[in-house]
Amino acid sequence: MTEVLFDDVKDGVELEPLSYDVTSTTVVLGALATRDWRPQHHDYHFATERNGVRDIFLNAPNQAAWFERYVTDWTGPRGRLGRMRFRMRGSVFPGDTMVFTGVVTGTEVDDTGCAWAELDVTLKVGDDVKTTCQVRVAVPANSDDNPWSRRGDRWNP
Repeated sequence: MTEVLFDDVKDGVELEPLSYDVTSTTVVLGALATRDWRPQHHDYHFATERNGVRDIFLNAPNQAAWFERYVTDWTGPRGRLGRMRFRMRGSVFPGDTMVFTGVVTGTEVDDTGCAWAELDVTLKVGDDVKTTCQVRVAVPANSDDNPWSRRGDRWNP
């Protein structure tokens, strides 16, 4: 597994895209894992007849998990999410292919020596932007650093 160190992170660096074919199982298991029992995430008839959408669709916590996976796949095991904010613009349905892309928009080392990368991440289906996400993630400052060892005043996301 590759691992990103702070020296590898520069403004404008593009993350490798991640493509994933969404199935009904993807939607339902994500809803179950997040204890979201609302029927639009598992009941086709409720979603289509009551909500007026074309099928069941991914819930917000499921999308959040996909964003987290995308970012930590890039950073490697010592990458540690500090903050994440996203805005859903459209639904993701079974049969869609989600494509995640990301770009580094900023870097810094804070007063405690923690190295940070700021990312803009986008989830698209085809040419349609479904969700945008801004992420602040700690990456190892060097090969001896581990953001997961930071506690208290040394961890300020």
